[in-house]
Amino acid sequence: MDGLQGPQIEALQQLQSILGPHDTEFVVSVLESVSWDVQKATDLLFDNEAPKVIAPAQTTPMEQLELADNEDSSSTIRHSHRGHGNARSNWSFLWSLLTVPLHLMSGVLRFVFSVLRIPIPSLPFMTINSYHSHRPTSPDSRSITQRWVQQLEEETGACSSKRSMANAVTTGFEAGPSTTRRHTYPPAASDDNQKVLPDFFDGSYEEVLDICQKEGRIACVVLVSAEHDDDADFKRSTLTDTAFVKILLDNDFIAWGGDIRDKAAWDASQKLQATTYPFVAFLALQPRRHGAPSGASPVVTILSRHQGRAAATASVLIDHLNTQLLPRVTPFLIRFKTVLQDRDRDRRIREEQDRAFRETARRDREAIEMRVRQEKEEEERARKQAEDVKRKQEDSARQKHQAEIRMEWRKFIRNRLLLPEARGLRLAVKLPGNGRVVRSFPPTATLTALYAFADSQLIPSTSRSEDDPSQAPEEAVDDIPQLDSYIQSRTAGHAWWGFTLASTYPRREFRWKANASLTETGLRDGEQIVMELITGRGSVNGQISDDEYESESD
Repeated sequence: MDGLQGPQIEALQQLQSILGPHDTEFVVSVLESVSWDVQKATDLLFDNEAPKVIAPAQTTPMEQLELADNEDSSSTIRHSHRGHGNARSNWSFLWSLLTVPLHLMSGVLRFVFSVLRIPIPSLPFMTINSYHSHRPTSPDSRSITQRWVQQLEEETGACSSKRSMANAVTTGFEAGPSTTRRHTYPPAASDDNQKVLPDFFDGSYEEVLDICQKEGRIACVVLVSAEHDDDADFKRSTLTDTAFVKILLDNDFIAWGGDIRDKAAWDASQKLQATTYPFVAFLALQPRRHGAPSGASPVVTILSRHQGRAAATASVLIDHLNTQLLPRVTPFLIRFKTVLQDRDRDRRIREEQDRAFRETARRDREAIEMRVRQEKEEEERARKQAEDVKRKQEDSARQKHQAEIRMEWRKFIRNRLLLPEARGLRLAVKLPGNGRVVRSFPPTATLTALYAFADSQLIPSTSRSEDDPSQAPEEAVDDIPQLDSYIQSRTAGHAWWGFTLASTYPRREFRWKANASLTETGLRDGEQIVMELITGRGSVNGQISDDEYESESD
């Protein structure tokens, strides 16, 4: 360092504080290649990544940590020396070959101690690192943290408080020795005196900051370096201290940690400006400092940093939390959580209101649809009813018209087609009701003459014969044969006449036939004949009849 000026010495010290223990000549050569620009040297050494340049001056207990500074880099930071680092790389390779037996022995001892549940002692060859670059890491920060916690449990003989409390409610006996044996927290008096570790969050450092921002929790960040002599003592005494773990649990701290040999922990150490290990930092959401715009949202703040073994003992941390940090931070966090609870309550109320509104809208929609459906059904029912009424009216009008025409035919038959009485067959015809008429027909008379006489008896008595028409209502009919032809062209005979004639006893039916004489049909002189009206329902004395007519007995 002879011959360096003040700014050059300051730049050298800044870069060494970032890189840690390195060859001074190598660091000077790097600075000379970039004209003593610390930022460019950092970019060069860290593979074009740009960590924040850290001044060695003492930092204040309160320092703002903006969330925008949380860079998520997927590449691994490497201490690769370009240009002038070939000799050092060769020496590191040779040293790694020489320490292979020691690493094998270290692995065997770690396995034996973990099986026997004995804390792993701090031996020089068990923490030898053959090079200063980061260990090969998985891009998944969760697996890195889980691996570090697992190693921490093996070294301390303790287990996570979360797993401890989960195991405390189990029953039965575990088979064989295990570092996760059942116990309670706070640890109950037992033979094994099981130790408990904080419940380390297995996500990334950025996720921890996000939880602090959204949930208003205090973060406890623990960074260690296995290359430091105080590493094992810090893990066994501070991280497993019952009172320290209890205060973290009781105040809902979110704990996160790692070894700076891993990239995630190294990035966190640079952002937290850690220079000495073990390192403990407490972070929480705090209002912005004076001079910030009014109404500005709070920001995650570094509350305190504790660097070195003396500053990171359990008693010092507990005293700091109880006397300084919690009294200063808790009131704001309580207010912040109250606001979150109010927002959450308002959100639930809005959700309930929206759900009630949707349910009401659904019921209203169903009621409207039901009402529309009922209206349509009512309209359809009214339409069908109107059609039925109209059809009945039309049928009634048609029947009435047909009845009027049929009555005109009766009057025409009475006026023009009835045969005069003559000696021959004397027949008595019983009319519907109590009427009875007697008529004599010549032997040559046809069945049509008998039906015409019976049909004329259905004319109301109020109708005078003088008013009878002299012409047929529909066609020109002048005699009985023409009437036969007309009836045959229209319909069946008895259907046109609307009645049929039959003898009383024994009953014989005389259905109408065209041009059939009375003697051919079997009628005898003095025969009693009954007029049976044909009805649409085809009932005889109230009962169904195949002949579709009704009769009246004498």
